[in-house]
Amino acid sequence: MSAGRGGGDVSAATASVARVTTTSARAARSTTKPARPAFACTECGWTTAKWVGRCGECQEWGTVAEVGAAGVGPRTVAVAPTRSTAREIAQIEVDAARHAPTGVGELDRVLGGGLVPGAVVLLAGEPGVGKSTLLLAVASNVARGVAAGSGRPARVLYVTGEESAGQVRLRAERIGALAPGLLLVAETDLATILGHVEREDPDLLVLDSVQTVASTEVEGSPGGPSQVREVAGAIIAAAKSRDLPVVLVGHVTKDGSVAGPRTLEHLVDVVCQFEGDRHSRLRLVRAVKNRYGPTDEVGCFDLSESGIVGLPDPSGLFLSSAGAGVAGSCVTVTLEGRRPLVLEVQALVAPSALANPRRAVSGIDSSRLAMNLAVLHRHVGLRVMDQDVYVSTIGGARAGEPSADLAVALAVLSARQDTPLPAGTVAFGEVGLAGDLRPVVGLERRLAEAARLGYTRAVVPAAAALGDGTLPAGMKVARVGSLREALAAATAT
Repeated sequence: MSAGRGGGDVSAATASVARVTTTSARAARSTTKPARPAFACTECGWTTAKWVGRCGECQEWGTVAEVGAAGVGPRTVAVAPTRSTAREIAQIEVDAARHAPTGVGELDRVLGGGLVPGAVVLLAGEPGVGKSTLLLAVASNVARGVAAGSGRPARVLYVTGEESAGQVRLRAERIGALAPGLLLVAETDLATILGHVEREDPDLLVLDSVQTVASTEVEGSPGGPSQVREVAGAIIAAAKSRDLPVVLVGHVTKDGSVAGPRTLEHLVDVVCQFEGDRHSRLRLVRAVKNRYGPTDEVGCFDLSESGIVGLPDPSGLFLSSAGAGVAGSCVTVTLEGRRPLVLEVQALVAPSALANPRRAVSGIDSSRLAMNLAVLHRHVGLRVMDQDVYVSTIGGARAGEPSADLAVALAVLSARQDTPLPAGTVAFGEVGLAGDLRPVVGLERRLAEAARLGYTRAVVPAAAALGDGTLPAGMKVARVGSLREALAAATAT
């Protein structure tokens, strides 16, 4: 009997140990369960625990890829020795961070005064717009010492990944950019480019373009998100450690945005957009992002076979010689940054044979044209429901500012009535849906620019404030509060 009870106790103990062992094994398996893979968007960096076809942040398709295991805590926990000491902000020296002029006045205007040591500038634009020509001229000025104005020659490393060295040399000869200190290399390998920077120790680095350079340490083809991110990160690290100003040339997509991951624009210090029509010689450079200066400045350039030249006074390019005395034409003054530009808006209204008449624009926002036509119909009684309406600017300029609404409305009215506006008239003001005119900023600058070009009459919103209350000599200003009053003032002789 005792032996039987002892055998039962042994069996019970064995079963208990087995249960404990099973529980321990399950706990061990639960604690040693491998981490689930993480997925991230290659465009914006959005992360998710499982793969999806569309990014939940930027709404792009096919950009979510696996990046590794999702950690449960911070990866970097070790304390590394510091290489610099923290100082009070008032003790930080700023002399080494001053702008250095590039020798191209219009580009210096956009950059806020020039290139800052250690700054990385991204210049993006469509193919053939003139990016390489502009940067070759800047590199030549810096190499000759023309940029800083002191005459001290500098060393400039120009890396081309799209063209051969011979092609760049021919362009430099054509535009007069052959400088002794301008070093040229055709290379697309990132490690080799960093080796050239280490050996030559230049004062300026120009990389044309960032989408053509690749690293052997990263998978993917040149121009891919991972390659662009790696190239930009390595170049920026070299620029910051050497106080080396760097200019990167970037490609754009068909919608005008910078090609590659969105993080590229966040990494660099300055992002400039190069704009221009292939059928026009006018080129515009806009600062989209600038950590060292304003983001509302625009540089104007004239691109020709002999090179690219800055235009300090481009207003005359946006006016036609036949605009005066012609129906459907009105002149306005827009502000591109702090620079006033006088441009001409032309309109054509013709009978339509279509059930839905056409509304075609060039240099004007189509939605604002539709709004202006609706306001003209509702508050002025101008019927264009059975008419084709075409509105365009002169010289490839773009009137994206709301202050051009009044000029568009006057041009459409003039074209519909086939009556030209009085000579020497300019108009600017934002048109509201109630038919009212809203004030515009920079009234004194607009009036001064119009008076400088010989205009004598101006139709402006009544609520627009004039800085010191003085008007340009010889300028008559009609202050109006509604679109109907503006039409009457503009057509009065």
